[in-house]
Amino acid sequence: MTHIHVIHENSAWLEPLADALDAQALPWRDWFLDRGMFDLSRPPPEGVFYNRMSASSHTRDHRYAAELTAVVLAWLEQHGRRVINGSRALDLEISKARQYAALEAAAIRTPATVLVAGKELLMAAAQRHFAAGAFILKPNRGGKGLGVRLFYTVDALGDYVDGLDYQPPVDGLHLIQEYVRAPAPLITRAEFVGGRFVYAVEVDTSAGFELCPADACPIGDVVCPATEGPPAKFTIVDDIDAGLKRRYEAFLAANDIGVAGIEFVTDSAGVVYTYDVNTNTNYNRDAEARAGRSAMTTLAGYLGAELKRLSRHRDAAD
Repeated sequence: MTHIHVIHENSAWLEPLADALDAQALPWRDWFLDRGMFDLSRPPPEGVFYNRMSASSHTRDHRYAAELTAVVLAWLEQHGRRVINGSRALDLEISKARQYAALEAAAIRTPATVLVAGKELLMAAAQRHFAAGAFILKPNRGGKGLGVRLFYTVDALGDYVDGLDYQPPVDGLHLIQEYVRAPAPLITRAEFVGGRFVYAVEVDTSAGFELCPADACPIGDVVCPATEGPPAKFTIVDDIDAGLKRRYEAFLAANDIGVAGIEFVTDSAGVVYTYDVNTNTNYNRDAEARAGRSAMTTLAGYLGAELKRLSRHRDAAD
C-alpha cells in the first residue's frame, strides 16, 4: 500500500492533521526529520510526500532540520515522487528575502525592505533608509513572528542591538522593513490548499507580532497568542479581493507551492502589502469552530485525492 508521508519536526503541530487524516481513514506515515540515515543510492518509498518543515525549526533545538529536509526533498524529486511543497517551497519558507523577490516577480507588492548582513551595519542601514519613520526589524529566517520588532526611532534600534535581548538571526541575515500603518491593528492571512483559496483569517496584532495560529505552541514560548490571546484574536472571513486572490494563486502555481498561508496588511489608502508566505501553515481551531470551517479536513481530503490519483496512474502503468 502506498502512503501519505508527512515531513515535519513538530509533533504538536502535526496532531490536528493526524486527526483529520485518521478521520478520513487515509494511510499515512510520520517523517520526523531532525536527524536520520538515508541511503541516497536507493529509491525512496512510494507515495505522496507532504513537506511541513518550518522556518522556526531551529527554535525547537532542530538546528539542521531544514537543511536535512532540503536534501531529502532533492532525493524524492530526483526519483519523481509526488512532493507537495517541495524544494522551491522550502527555499522560500526559510528566506523572507527570497520570498519577497518571488512575490515582486508575480506583481505582488511587498514592503520596502533592506537586507543587512552584519550586526554592526544595522544602525547605518536604518539611518540611511528609515530615519524618517517607524520600521520593523526581522530575521530573514524566522517563523511564528519570532524576532520581529517594531521601532519608532533609530536610537531605539541601537538600544536593542546593544542590549541583552538582542538575538542574532540563525542565518546571519537581518531585514529592516518599512512599517505599514493599518487603520486598525489587523493583518489578514489567506489560506490555500491545493493552490486554491480556502478562507482568510483576520488577526488582531494589538498584542504584538507573534502570530502563530496553532492551538499548541512549542514548550518554551513565553507567549502563545493562539491560547493566551483574546477569544476573537483570530476571525475567519470567507473571501478576499478577487484580483489579489488570483495573483496569489498564480504565485503559488509558479513556485510549486500546494499549501500556504499568505499574510498581508492594508494601509489607510487601501494599498495592500504582502509580507509573509508560510508554507507550513497552521489553523486556529477556535476560530474555525466559530465559523463552521475546517482547513485540516480540506487538507486531508486534498492529500487523499493526490494519493488516489497516484495509485490510479500506477495501476494504469502496470
